[in-house]
Amino acid sequence: MSWGIEIKMAKINRRGLMLVLSSPSGAGKTSICRELLSQEENLKMSISATTRPRRPGEVHGVDYNFIDGVQFDKLIKKGALLEYAKVFDYYYGTPRDQVENALEIGQDVLFDIDWQGTQQLGEHLEADLIRVFILPPSTRELERRLRERAQDPSHIVDKRMAKAMDEISHYPEYDYIIINSDLSQSVNSVRSILHSERLRRGRQIGLIHFIKQLRDGH
Repeated sequence: MSWGIEIKMAKINRRGLMLVLSSPSGAGKTSICRELLSQEENLKMSISATTRPRRPGEVHGVDYNFIDGVQFDKLIKKGALLEYAKVFDYYYGTPRDQVENALEIGQDVLFDIDWQGTQQLGEHLEADLIRVFILPPSTRELERRLRERAQDPSHIVDKRMAKAMDEISHYPEYDYIIINSDLSQSVNSVRSILHSERLRRGRQIGLIHFIKQLRDGH
């Protein structure tokens, strides 16, 4: 039955947030990120700057911002990076401006970075940061996933397994822990975290104005 009443949905402006997913290699973090981006409209991937050469099929400004070592060094000296690291002879970093501009307009930003990068982000924008650590269901399952990739030789898999134990030791630094036994379930769990964090009072920058309207009878 229709009562002929039009209900206008209220919207309160909010500040965006930074959603970080970290995990040891093989725990499923990349798959979770991919699903999140396909299901959440107001979530975009942080685009890192890198000195690594562009690979076939990669697009500047979409996959990475490809710059040379001199440009990267200038960004470091200007304090224009929220976090950066050297990985296999190449530098990777997160430009401060693109993230801060997104947060200002209420856009949420997704990060696929390790615990060291997460620590650096926290030094700059702690209040905006949501940390989620992804764990494998077991060591045996983690090793199986790494070996089934068929992308790395056995000795590389062994190195990744050894590194995984060190990475896992940093789990207490994270706000949420998810055991990735089932991809769909894990994605739903991260989405629940994201939806809850979006409702935090401190992020509702338009709340005072909305409350004033309520009190004025609007």
